[in-house]
Amino acid sequence: MADGRPDRRIAGEWSPGELEPLLHPVFPVTGQVKVLLEEILERVTDEFNMPELMARVEEHSPYVVVAFQECERMNILTGEIQRSLRELALGLKGELTMTSDMENLQNALYLDTVPEPWARRAYPSTAGLGAWFADLLDRIKELEAWIGDFAMPATVWLTGFFNPQSFLTAIMQSTARKNEWPLDQMALQCDVTKKNREDFRSAPREGAYIHGLFVEGARWDVQAGVITEAKLKDLTPPMPVMFIKAIPADKQDSRSVYPCPVYKTCQRGPTYVWTFNLKTKEKASKWVLAGVALLLQI
Repeated sequence: MADGRPDRRIAGEWSPGELEPLLHPVFPVTGQVKVLLEEILERVTDEFNMPELMARVEEHSPYVVVAFQECERMNILTGEIQRSLRELALGLKGELTMTSDMENLQNALYLDTVPEPWARRAYPSTAGLGAWFADLLDRIKELEAWIGDFAMPATVWLTGFFNPQSFLTAIMQSTARKNEWPLDQMALQCDVTKKNREDFRSAPREGAYIHGLFVEGARWDVQAGVITEAKLKDLTPPMPVMFIKAIPADKQDSRSVYPCPVYKTCQRGPTYVWTFNLKTKEKASKWVLAGVALLLQI
């Protein structure tokens, strides 16, 4: 392609609401599933060309390695989506015998739930199929933008990773290499900025700006630069862009901070990602009792 990116196009935009007219009781179940199946197949993209991508990069920095890993995980997921939908299409035409797996896929499509084989190859999510697929296309777009020239985005959408821990670890690895520091004696420092992603034009020289996080159980006071009481009915307010950089562990400032856990979803538990120290004027125990956490998706 002219811009140097791999030939992977998303056919049109997708919004969760597009599923609703396809799942209307007027149409028979099989007809609705066929239309939805074709709609998803049209929009889901071909696999990333891994040999071509690897040939374009001379130095495999920690960030490039993360990009490759994410592309491989995305290939596994989109490959399964295409394979299973094409198989179901043949079954609905009568060219293949319908199996229990195909029937389960048909039911999931009809009920707007993420099919289990797709969910197993994906990332934790509490969304229905429409919102989940819209999110999948957003993740692919972010990956495509990153691997276009392998330059660090001005701000990184941390939510978009299969494995956000690997990206955060890459920040430490990159800094450790540059300064010749031992990796096992490093930690991440989190500074919350007063800006949104639109205000950033370039990536920092060290570390990364990240966006897309939400806080549950409290809110961030942008002017005071501290965590504070949540507002009524605003259960998961968005966080401003956060600056994440690696520092020697013994240089960490543990005073007036709340060690805030980061989770992929509101299910918490097994979706734990990292712990970011957020500044606070109150005792950290207050936020512990309130169950305050950062979420990558809501």
